[in-house]
Amino acid sequence: MLPQSRSRRRAGALLLTFIFGGFDGFAANAAPADRANADAREQAGVLRICAAKNQPPLSLEDGSGFENKIAVVLAEAMNRKAQFVWYERPAIYLVRDQLDKNACDVIVGLDSGDPRVATSKPYYRTGYVFVTRADRDLNIKSWSDQRLAKLGHIAVSFGSPGEVLLKDIGQYENNMAYLYSLVNFKSARNEYTQVDPAKMVGEVSSGGAELAVAFAPDVARYVKASVTPLRISLIDDDAVKRNGEKVPQRFDQSVGVRHDDTALLEQIDAALVLAKPKIDAILQVEGVPLVPISR
Repeated sequence: MLPQSRSRRRAGALLLTFIFGGFDGFAANAAPADRANADAREQAGVLRICAAKNQPPLSLEDGSGFENKIAVVLAEAMNRKAQFVWYERPAIYLVRDQLDKNACDVIVGLDSGDPRVATSKPYYRTGYVFVTRADRDLNIKSWSDQRLAKLGHIAVSFGSPGEVLLKDIGQYENNMAYLYSLVNFKSARNEYTQVDPAKMVGEVSSGGAELAVAFAPDVARYVKASVTPLRISLIDDDAVKRNGEKVPQRFDQSVGVRHDDTALLEQIDAALVLAKPKIDAILQVEGVPLVPISR
């Protein structure tokens, strides 16, 4: 089963790397970047950004995705023009199909330390959240909360930490038919099956689900826009499976480039410092809850 969103926040990171490229020994190394072309692009003042055409709310071809906006701010801080290289397929394929093939040079919004790429210094940190109706006053903040076992439908993304922990507390089977109904009963095994984050939030708003578990950037826009008052609560980073294995809930976010693009990465790190106030403003407007960067 493939993880839910790009390489990020995955219970199956190794499987993702095997399928979408990354570790030596598992996948072929990417072809070296064309240095002459890269130098020409720098001189022309262009920053080629890999982006999915239809990955709301992160990336949209009209530029309204908040990661598109961050990319523009980054390019401006580098004194370059943002040139989006749009891709039809979901963002999870961008590294393998676009970046590694030198179709573009930068991906915004990857987990820091993603093994498929070289990542910048983190520019924000956030995590998974519980989304509930405000009138329920549940205020659940941890997977150790015993009330989770007594709730009705819980919406999670396939391949996510939420799915892993829902199974661990013995509630996955009770929710299985409901979860597959969110994707018209399409099998999530051995293929990328995305649960629309707007639909997850809508399920909570309508009462179809008592709680949704999602990565904050995926749902913050829809929670903020909901006519029904909703509560978004960052999940405490204390989730542990019954076997003692920790399941991380919070992640630093970075910009990714090819491993050999060291000069570009240095420029990005410097530009992120300059762009930080504007990036923070974009995240604030989006409604993404933040926690201090870990490193």
